[in-house]
Amino acid sequence: MLDFRSSRRLYHHLALGLLSAILLVGLYYAVESPDVKYKWSMSTAYVSLLLLGGTLLTGPLNVLRRQRNPFSTDLRRDIGIWSGLVGLAHVAIGWQVHMGNMLLYFFEEDKLTKALSLRADLFGFANYAGLAGGLILVMLLALSNDLSLRKLKAPRWKYWQRWNYLFYGLVVVHGVSYQVLESRKLPYPLLLAALVLPVLVIQLLGFSAYRKKRLAGLAKGG
Repeated sequence: MLDFRSSRRLYHHLALGLLSAILLVGLYYAVESPDVKYKWSMSTAYVSLLLLGGTLLTGPLNVLRRQRNPFSTDLRRDIGIWSGLVGLAHVAIGWQVHMGNMLLYFFEEDKLTKALSLRADLFGFANYAGLAGGLILVMLLALSNDLSLRKLKAPRWKYWQRWNYLFYGLVVVHGVSYQVLESRKLPYPLLLAALVLPVLVIQLLGFSAYRKKRLAGLAKGG
């Protein structure tokens, strides 16, 4: 029989899985394109970004509500797992949308000699950012379990988990770059802004509240 924590995490995963499925299918049918791979690429991109933003909101919201903010919570970790799973699906699908050869996302091929050279264009930059983010994502997923937390201990585990911020930045850069590359029309830029701006604002507000609290504590101690 499941204990309370296991039951709660099972509920998290069932709810997050259902929410992800509904959003993925909804966005798939909302994207206007005859290309099935492109539709799934777009759907997984935005759903993954939404869930990733959720992992960055739990901490600041706790600070703003003056609630206890532990270094790790099951909810934050479970949201991160689903964000990572959908994100990996996006990587796998996205590599099949624009080029027949995966290497051409990162290298240019000389038409005469067939020699490959690193891309120095926006397409290459967007894909370098996506690749770096994908590698960080794999690491974060590998750490999203109790065993890693016990082995690394809280401070070191938290250090590696903070790479989530860099990952988020790379994802945003990747997303904005593709908005430009594909000259995406409304509502896609607005949807991207709606997913990113609230996260940035709440992060700044949470940091400001945390800093004020810390300074007040130092003043009392002094």
